[in-house]
Amino acid sequence: MSSPFQKNTVVQTPSSQQNPAGLGHTLKGLREARRLSLNDVSARLKFSTRQLQALENEDWNNLPSGISLRGLVKNYGRLLEADTTALLVMLESQTGSAPPAPVVIQKSGRPAPSDLAIQGEPVHRPWGWFLVILVLLFVAGFYAIERGWIPDSWLIFDWLKSLKQ
Repeated sequence: MSSPFQKNTVVQTPSSQQNPAGLGHTLKGLREARRLSLNDVSARLKFSTRQLQALENEDWNNLPSGISLRGLVKNYGRLLEADTTALLVMLESQTGSAPPAPVVIQKSGRPAPSDLAIQGEPVHRPWGWFLVILVLLFVAGFYAIERGWIPDSWLIFDWLKSLKQ
């Protein structure tokens, strides 16, 4: 029964309330369960509160698309310690965006063009650097002996003692 004081009004609700199993509703519930405010989440994720509200209200027109949106959802899920894979599946089902294409790794004996050195630079040069460092250590050692910085007790060879004079 309705009382004469009640009015029949139609209230428009955000789409997250229309779809209680949606991504926005899920994220909002997780955030509220952790007792985090939108400002707390915004400070940690470095996204504005407007963007977070748009995500929780599933207002896809006011959000970035593609990888940026996936990154936002993934970081939000990590912050809330939720299953990020499930959140991304929910995002894809609601926005219709496909995940990025998987990268195919070539398994051949020849190196791929991305594995080759740029501008003909050799890929491995450990011996060259080793020799340069070794020469610098010898020069520094002989200089220290000549300046008298090394004690006589360290000079075990007579020819090293003759360098000190």
